[in-house]
Amino acid sequence: MDISWKSKVARDIIEISVPIHEYHAQEEKLQPFFKSKIREIQGDLNVIKILKKSLDARKTDIKYNLRLELFSGKDWPETISMPDFPPLRKEETVHIIGFGPAGVFAALKCLQLGIKPIVVERGQAVKERRRDVAKLNRSGEMNTESNYCYGEGGAGTFSDGKLYTRSMKRGKIQEILELLVLHGADENILYEAHPHIGTNKLPEIIENLRETIRDNGGEVRFGAKLTDLNIIGQQVKEIAINGQWESCQNVVLATGHSARDIYYLLHQNQIALEAKPFAMGFRIEHPQSLINNIQYHNEKNAAILPPAAYSLVTQVAGKGAFSFCMCPGGIIAPAATDNGEVVVNGWSPSKRNGNYANSGWVTEIGEEEWVDFKHHGPLAGLEFQKYIEQKAYEMGGGQFKVPAQNLLDYLEEKQSNALNASSYHPGKTSVDLNNLYPEAINFRLREGLRAMTKKLKGFDHQDAVVTAPESRTSAPVRIPRTVDLHHTEITNLYPCGEGAGYAGGIISAGLDGIRVVKAIKEIES
Repeated sequence: MDISWKSKVARDIIEISVPIHEYHAQEEKLQPFFKSKIREIQGDLNVIKILKKSLDARKTDIKYNLRLELFSGKDWPETISMPDFPPLRKEETVHIIGFGPAGVFAALKCLQLGIKPIVVERGQAVKERRRDVAKLNRSGEMNTESNYCYGEGGAGTFSDGKLYTRSMKRGKIQEILELLVLHGADENILYEAHPHIGTNKLPEIIENLRETIRDNGGEVRFGAKLTDLNIIGQQVKEIAINGQWESCQNVVLATGHSARDIYYLLHQNQIALEAKPFAMGFRIEHPQSLINNIQYHNEKNAAILPPAAYSLVTQVAGKGAFSFCMCPGGIIAPAATDNGEVVVNGWSPSKRNGNYANSGWVTEIGEEEWVDFKHHGPLAGLEFQKYIEQKAYEMGGGQFKVPAQNLLDYLEEKQSNALNASSYHPGKTSVDLNNLYPEAINFRLREGLRAMTKKLKGFDHQDAVVTAPESRTSAPVRIPRTVDLHHTEITNLYPCGEGAGYAGGIISAGLDGIRVVKAIKEIES
């Protein structure tokens, strides 16, 4: 048994490496497997808790690196449990606009602090959303208020549920992970180095979170759209929901990066906004088996190795070009929010067992790119983004068919005679994607890919295909806020999450939702 002992530190934590074939051979009985190897040194053990697990595929002898916590004698690990939700003070409310990750965890934190959350979500509940998404995939029929971006759980519901973040606030991250587990996520997200839930499991988890909010006194409304604000002095006094006015105390804007009407509404009300750099490009798709061969070079353990992923980054002409939201075993989905535009995004089921691997391949977008839209002020980047999406719709020929090109043809700047297979459902149209973006952007995308194929041999494969645009990587607008997290001009308006420019994924958006509600509580106290 090839287990290498690396270290032993305080709190009876050890780090070990286990060959992948041995780990999977014992996967149904890991506790006795670990105990049999550790007991000789450690003595009797009650239970062994996995704190972290990561795959090490740098050599042909692929292994899992594990950090384990050992419990013996009278010690047992604490079990995770639902947080306390005290009785609500009915006079204290927070309106939360948007029910994506930021809105969900903001609402849960409100309940923990005794505040009643009133969640206002323009889209529909999960079950209705599924039907709307199915229509879009099947017949190119768009519901502009219920789609891949709008509705219960936000864009995260139909993402593949990646739970990565660059945040170092591990305790707070653990709070979110534990809440997800308590509502149906697999416990492995608590220790996997790159945790992910899966598109097939996320909808039920989101429904369970909604029921916890309602069961504990919160309010969640669907088909409820913020249409106006009544601002007097430095305060929002009333908000209009579907045209009907209601009074408010504090308002959390957690609307996501695709809710363009919110940016327009704020701009019309002369509320400060800022143009913000973001990234655009396309989705690149390969057979998953090809990515596995490139990454692993390991035929012996092919059946038990997880679908391989990759992460690529380089610099071209002084700007970054990089992979984004890589989805092993996933599909490419139509993520537009309005008729007459095309947007692509990717997701994976929990097992990541699809035939294709896809990832965004994008480059930085800044003032140089949106210079022709500068007269739109803080909305310049947004208007450039919209222009590209509408141009892509025209190039695709309508009904959300996506403009596409084989990767090798894109690099050679020629239209493909016959397109490679793709997972994108509404259909695809052969074009020269070099005509979609300005040449400076195309140059960075092309040259960045050429540089990456030198690092990832075989990436420029004849079976690869690109679809575009991958244009909603992050918000093109930032809603400025103070150190107290309220808007710089309006003291009870709290910009939050991805749509406000302060997050970039499920975990970071959830963390920001929690931070904002805690800030509200501190000010009110």
